[in-house]
Amino acid sequence: MLAEQLGWRFLEADDFHPAANIEKMRNGHPLTDEDRWPWLDCLRKQIEQLFSAGENAVWPVRRLKRAYRDCLRVSDEVKFIFLRGDLRSSKSQLRSRHRHFRTRPLLQSQFDDLEQPQQDENGLTIELGRTPEEIVERIEAKLNLAGSG
Repeated sequence: MLAEQLGWRFLEADDFHPAANIEKMRNGHPLTDEDRWPWLDCLRKQIEQLFSAGENAVWPVRRLKRAYRDCLRVSDEVKFIFLRGDLRSSKSQLRSRHRHFRTRPLLQSQFDDLEQPQQDENGLTIELGRTPEEIVERIEAKLNLAGSG
């Protein structure tokens, strides 16, 4: 919805996982850092290509550690929007996503690994518990992009 509102590309980060990661998640097993690094490297290359082409995109990526965000931050123009909520509100939000690996152990492992963004990371935090339309509105306002796109 955010990508559509801004006129940006939408890319699903899960589509860039290697087959072994997808199989592991389908079987309800959380990924390790070792599993994630090749995927993060692939995402970083995709972000670099988008920047080279002058394109903007929205990529949903869940529960990143700071080291993961640092890997993906190829420029100060890369913005991370942290949708903050408890386990219950996150489960509710994920139900609306298609093709998502949403087993309870996976979501819990993401909460266990979560490193909330720090002030020096120049990210945006949006609280869950609102409608998708309200969340998009808040993101646009915080990005100061309302009306552009």
